[in-house]
Amino acid sequence: MGRHGWNSGARRWRLTALIGVGVAALALVLTMCTVWPGDSGRGDSGGTTTDGAKVHGTPPPVPGTPKAELGWGFTHTQYSVDAGDADARRRAEKLLSASRLPQIQHLMGWGSNNPEPTPGRYQFGEMDSRIDLVRRSGGTPVVTLCCAPDWMKGGKEGAANTDWSQQSLETAPSPEHYADFAKLAGVVARRYPDVKHFIVWNEFKGFFDDSAKRWNYEGYTKLYNLVYAELKKVDKDILVGGPYLVMDSLDPRATENASALRGPWGTIDQRSLDAFTYWNENKTGADFAVVDGSSYSKDDELLPSDVRATDKFTAVSRWVRRQTGGKLPLWWAEYYVEPGDAEDERDGWSEPHRAAVQAAGMIALVKGGTGTAFYWNPQNEGTKCAGCLWTSTELADGGRELPMMELISRFAKEFPPGTRYDDKVKVAADDVPNVRVLASGATVLVVNTLDRAIEAEVDGQSFDMNPYEIRWLTR
Repeated sequence: MGRHGWNSGARRWRLTALIGVGVAALALVLTMCTVWPGDSGRGDSGGTTTDGAKVHGTPPPVPGTPKAELGWGFTHTQYSVDAGDADARRRAEKLLSASRLPQIQHLMGWGSNNPEPTPGRYQFGEMDSRIDLVRRSGGTPVVTLCCAPDWMKGGKEGAANTDWSQQSLETAPSPEHYADFAKLAGVVARRYPDVKHFIVWNEFKGFFDDSAKRWNYEGYTKLYNLVYAELKKVDKDILVGGPYLVMDSLDPRATENASALRGPWGTIDQRSLDAFTYWNENKTGADFAVVDGSSYSKDDELLPSDVRATDKFTAVSRWVRRQTGGKLPLWWAEYYVEPGDAEDERDGWSEPHRAAVQAAGMIALVKGGTGTAFYWNPQNEGTKCAGCLWTSTELADGGRELPMMELISRFAKEFPPGTRYDDKVKVAADDVPNVRVLASGATVLVVNTLDRAIEAEVDGQSFDMNPYEIRWLTR
């Protein structure tokens, strides 16, 4: 089966087509890949089943009451550890088992097939594979309930008729099918009873009102409330969050759609704040709030610098926490610190540079009160993969740890759920502009944000740091 994968885009965090493949050609190839034995492509039921809600596999027991803060994890995308060379897969699974990070898998796309190509008939094979992977690696599974089967958004029924084009996948369910999508969410919850954390939809995809030039937050909130009710009906202990809204920022000098939430990094688009406010005031309930975004502006500008731009994460996190009265734990489903090029590739930075700015962004999230955040893993099949967590398991020697995995797994270990920013760490005055720090009772993380060596004095310790070095100190 094809991995129906789309990577979050650089400019508007939209779904982007695979590099070098036109949308039309990609849709044709992936449609061909979705033809199951016995499926003629005319909307019949070949390869699907009616027992979608049947429990899959052997779900591990969930100890105690699920927690609303999970700490630091990552999102599976088109390519992951459940495919490729057997030895490479074993190495990668061993790597994941050592870290036991929380892991997101989407319902449709990003490695999952069309879950309900015909009303009442299901195909969960690829999603089963991903959930099995999370189970084997001991991670906490999280499901993002996006995207929607074609028939819920004006398309054709049938597995062979799934339209994997960007335009189609970004289309939200039509209002008359909101209840059908909620019912599908309930099927997913019954199939994977060990999944206790669900995010409703992804980045308001398909909910922008072109005529009003604003987000259709009323429609999204109706969908969210129906899904929330359905999931709670399945299991009251399931934790549900939204709205997974992109916190776009504009140039600091912008006036159109500019908001009062601003800094040297820019100004947040007022339409995003309006959408969050409406959802927050009209939701049936929520166990956590979810946003996403980048440190750079919609014009891909890192203002006033790559590291200082991450202060946006702190400002947005604090704003969201204020809106919810501090009652809802805050999640970032995606966060980006490096703009992509015209092809949405992010390979312009060295790995030390990328890791240093990433670490600065994670520190900024904690500083703002974020308790859960997921790294969007840009995994591919090649020998080079900027910012990936492991080398491709499609390669015989793949499945090996890369610098970003080392950073995230260590960060998750040293700063577990509940970690709050400590502003009492002593940093020498001349080092303050050059380093970012985060401390727990036992550990201090120090990041040299410069492309040159420095002498640093932090938490009573003096030491030399290489360009973009990340240093872990024991207290």
